[in-house]
Amino acid sequence: MASDIRLLVGLGNPGPKYAANRHNIGAMVLDELASRAGTSFTVGPGGRILLAAARLGFLPGGAPGPRVILAKPQSYMNVSGGPVRAAADYYGVEADNVIVVHDDLDLPLGVVRLKKGGGEGGHNGLRDISKALETKDYLRVRCGIGRPPGRMPAADYVLRDFSTFQGPTVDQQIDRAADAVHAIVLEGLEPAQLVFHTPPTEP
Repeated sequence: MASDIRLLVGLGNPGPKYAANRHNIGAMVLDELASRAGTSFTVGPGGRILLAAARLGFLPGGAPGPRVILAKPQSYMNVSGGPVRAAADYYGVEADNVIVVHDDLDLPLGVVRLKKGGGEGGHNGLRDISKALETKDYLRVRCGIGRPPGRMPAADYVLRDFSTFQGPTVDQQIDRAADAVHAIVLEGLEPAQLVFHTPPTEP
């Protein structure tokens, strides 16, 4: 039976070796959401995913916002689908209530874009989730990390840490992506897109 819970997934590779990699910005956004909600992650069913229950934001009148499950797969990126499907099944979450936060080579660093469905853009984590959920029609929060410099292979680029110089931009991007997740959950995809796809007005 379907539930009204949203499953919020932050992609990345497990362990401290990868924690600050470009590929792990999705997991970084989930850490920010957990911090805002005052919750912490525990090992979920099967041991291959970290989960945290929360209420996201507030409804008109000050009532707690919708129920969400924050999820960080602890399998490697390329096999994220199994843990995500297991969590969705456990909580009865349909694909259109799954929101996946991930890195995106096709967007500049600092840019956040939102969409539902469509292609995976060569992202193996998304491809595996689409296969496991048997649909591409889940929501995505795309966090730009830019293209690799020169002839550096993309696989090497995504597994390197952000530079110290990039740190402030990454921090702002994590905040913006977390805000975008809030907006999708509280207001829906299209209203959130109007906000996060519109360039800020110059003062």
